[in-house]
Amino acid sequence: ADTMAEPTILNARTLRSPKRGAEMARALAELTRLGATPLDGFQIMLRSASSKRAAEIGRAEIEKRYLKLLTFALGGERAAERAAVALAVVAGVQVMRQMIALAALAEAGAERLAKVLTPVFEALTD
Repeated sequence: ADTMAEPTILNARTLRSPKRGAEMARALAELTRLGATPLDGFQIMLRSASSKRAAEIGRAEIEKRYLKLLTFALGGERAAERAAVALAVVAGVQVMRQMIALAALAEAGAERLAKVLTPVFEALTD
């Protein structure tokens, strides 16, 4: 669980930014850029998802660390649901860009991908 301890996208600077959606999009695009190594915690979570017990542990850690943090930062109506969808977008981009290497994502530059992701995160976080 220590591999999940240091948030790369959901850090204090990003969460407090008036342009939170754009900051999250930029961070995700940079984190998953071509040649970047997938985060250890993410790889562990993905590889252990088929195990019921490992999924329970992963879910508990994600809820305790990331979902709680983002839900609190968002506040307002349906904050938990919006936070969960934002986390799903992050995970989906990580899988499709870094592990599956879907060409449209894997080959997109960080700036270009951030422009696509910004409105998605803005809709979820504003």
